[in-house]
Amino acid sequence: MSRPISTYRLQLTPDFGFAQVAEAAGYLRELGVSHLYLSPILQATPESRHGYDVTDHSRIREEFGGAKGFREMAEQLAAHDLGVILDIVPNHMNTTNPAFWSVLRDGPGSSYASWFDIDWDGGKVSLPVLGDSTEPVAEGDLLRYHEHTFPYPGHYRLVDWREGPGYRRFFDVSTLIGLRVEDPEVLFATHEVIFWLLDEGLADGLRVDHPDGLADPRGYLERLRARTGGAWTVVEKILIGDERLPDDWACDGTTGYEVLNRINALFVDPDGKTPLVELFTRLTGEPDDYLSVVMRAKREVIDLFFGAEVARLARAASSEPEAVAELLAAMPVYRAYVVPGEPPPPESVEIVERAAATCSPAVQPLVQQVLYGSPEVIIRFQQACGPVMAKGVEDTALYRWFPLSCLNEVGGEPGLFGIPVEEFHQFCAEMRPHTMTTLSTHDTKRSEDVRARLSVLSEMPEEWAEAVSQWSSELSFDPHLDYLAWQNLMAAWPISAERFADYLLKAAREAKTAISWIHPDPGYEQGLREFAAAAVRLPVGRFTERVDTYAMSNSLGAKLVQLMMPGVPDVYQGNETTDFSLVDPDNRRPVTFPRTPASAWDRAKYEVTTQALRLRRRLDPAAPYTPLRAEGEAAEHVIAFTRGLGGGPQAVAVATRLPVRLARRGWGGTTLALPPGDWRDLLGGGLYTGRTPLAHLLGKHPVALLERHDL
Repeated sequence: MSRPISTYRLQLTPDFGFAQVAEAAGYLRELGVSHLYLSPILQATPESRHGYDVTDHSRIREEFGGAKGFREMAEQLAAHDLGVILDIVPNHMNTTNPAFWSVLRDGPGSSYASWFDIDWDGGKVSLPVLGDSTEPVAEGDLLRYHEHTFPYPGHYRLVDWREGPGYRRFFDVSTLIGLRVEDPEVLFATHEVIFWLLDEGLADGLRVDHPDGLADPRGYLERLRARTGGAWTVVEKILIGDERLPDDWACDGTTGYEVLNRINALFVDPDGKTPLVELFTRLTGEPDDYLSVVMRAKREVIDLFFGAEVARLARAASSEPEAVAELLAAMPVYRAYVVPGEPPPPESVEIVERAAATCSPAVQPLVQQVLYGSPEVIIRFQQACGPVMAKGVEDTALYRWFPLSCLNEVGGEPGLFGIPVEEFHQFCAEMRPHTMTTLSTHDTKRSEDVRARLSVLSEMPEEWAEAVSQWSSELSFDPHLDYLAWQNLMAAWPISAERFADYLLKAAREAKTAISWIHPDPGYEQGLREFAAAAVRLPVGRFTERVDTYAMSNSLGAKLVQLMMPGVPDVYQGNETTDFSLVDPDNRRPVTFPRTPASAWDRAKYEVTTQALRLRRRLDPAAPYTPLRAEGEAAEHVIAFTRGLGGGPQAVAVATRLPVRLARRGWGGTTLALPPGDWRDLLGGGLYTGRTPLAHLLGKHPVALLERHDL
């Protein structure tokens, strides 16, 4: 197995399977990546467009080409010196599967009963499917209720769909049932195909979906590493603020959201915070305090979605449900890393106690339970924190509080504008050398180039406010949503009325201020579609044109930093050229290969991507990272660093930041002292040595990628 140097994420669908991946092998190898990082490959529901709803762990998905198609693809990729990274889903699977059918039929006596995290009640499990007064109908050995089918008779009871199920689930999705991979038999049964592919050399590494849902992620990763022989593994762990991945998790790192948010912050001007927050509050009526919006949103989703989870935890802890709900809402992270039978880490104690300090006194006894109590209480609390954060923050608060929506990302903190360059350098110095880095994923709220445009607004808040005022005077719909609409219309321009309306409908449903997924309003939804259709006819694109000179600089700078900083850089499908996509499913639209640059921005981004990826293949993956510091009046407008090993630095990356303010002041006499040697710019051409004026190095191009020329 080979450790990846860089990866390229591909979204497999019934229309884009293994044969289509193989056809793109030559293009992707020429691009410079070392491995293709595939969305889940195991058998899922036939119509699934994402694959995270596995139905059969013993089969490779037939719609993609099955086992034969996978082997043929892997062989074709290997012929182009490309490996494969697999995306695996240990936390859950679809409820429509033979194993769960056996459990519904045979109850706790089923040989598959140990697979699932079930809260048995009198030997039965609750299934939340009832939605009207229609009576289920028995047909032989089956019980039918609308499109649902169950064994008849069985060890289950049908309950109202608004009630939670009698089993752990993925977030609030009752069709995705929690698996007990803490049981070694369940782990090996659900991973047999994955292990076979690794053993056969048909795959080289793993991305682990949602480890926070697991009872024992540390133990799972230890067993995974032992069985795979140390295959490269990263986990989809969302880290907030200064939170770090535990040192005792046996993996190479995360999938990179904490990196994405820090790179994004490099290109946001802190001086834009006050005027943009004032604009937001004036237009929406929302408070200027983001954390108060988060707390309110988390309490709402607990009451709306997680009553069953709260009740189960309250029973286990002999606590009042209200105390459980209070503490869950106050938790600022997705997991507190407490392990039953071990003293809780001091950081975990601090997190829980600090959260409890914001709650009523009734929560204090529960604090002792979740830190020092029974294994069930400790584990259930850990497993409940993630869903509350995901639904309360990612899927609610981020759609309610958006002064500058490029900051509204998974794991992001929308109230924090910008990051000092020195802080970013320190973060890089502490990174695991083989963690994944990224700028866009299938789950980001908007693509990297949409964010690059939005970042510019932090440098021109007055001009932006004037433009929004003009558009709003001509068209308005919902004050809680309009300002988010204007930001994303400008940043995703040009966009069709249909795509824009679909985005706004999802945003409104997630915000839950007027409609939601479970409380639709046909009149509101039709009005929103009409607003979208009218909005795309306004001259919003003129403002986008003003922004794009600076946005292109942000885009190329972010790309260069991400590809050259420590870690294993991932390129999300199609993002070697510009991509102005919004949240899924918009960002999961099919892409075609080879990518054909259609603009100067496209060509520049493609060149940055290919040159950086090819250079990474020539560098040691663990090459040291050393900051370079500019000197002069415009020093704050550059981030620069070296990568090298042995004989010293072999590469220098230099990127412009805050380009609007830079355009007003110019580089002046600002210089950058290059390491000893002669340096060739792979992007702009030219040779440089010693102390170099940035007006020369970055005068025509916003980024430079230098390789040692005299080695």
